[in-house]
Amino acid sequence: MNPTKLNRAATIATAFLLAACTTAAQAAPYVMFRDPNCGCCHKWAEHVRQGMDAEVIVREDVPMPEVKANLGVPSDLVSCHTMTVDGYVIEGHVPSREIERLLSERPSDVKGLAVAGMPIGSPGMEMGNQHQPYQVIAFGDFGQRVYATY
Repeated sequence: MNPTKLNRAATIATAFLLAACTTAAQAAPYVMFRDPNCGCCHKWAEHVRQGMDAEVIVREDVPMPEVKANLGVPSDLVSCHTMTVDGYVIEGHVPSREIERLLSERPSDVKGLAVAGMPIGSPGMEMGNQHQPYQVIAFGDFGQRVYATY
């Protein structure tokens, strides 16, 4: 692996490990990786900030395909942004209440949650009264399962 790719992989791994190693007394860092050309990511980050009273650190310095590959996001669940928090991966427009549920329940077999694509009406993708049904999918070594339906 060339030094640039190794450096990027180390940066992503460090962010993920920092999130995993926080204690319960500390607020876990919410680190969102995004493409600088995507507009909905900031809206979704604001949803998380307000819904969870959390600080979201925004990173635009690593190519998104590398982020997703290094964090193990299944290719069929890919969306526009990826967040790490407290050892979990959050892919796409996952509602804050499902992230809170994940962090409360802490299922040991779940690596992360994802909302594939960019469904209209999901957090950050609001378009008036329009709404597409979508699912929040839990993923891990077990494969995938529906975590919530909207």
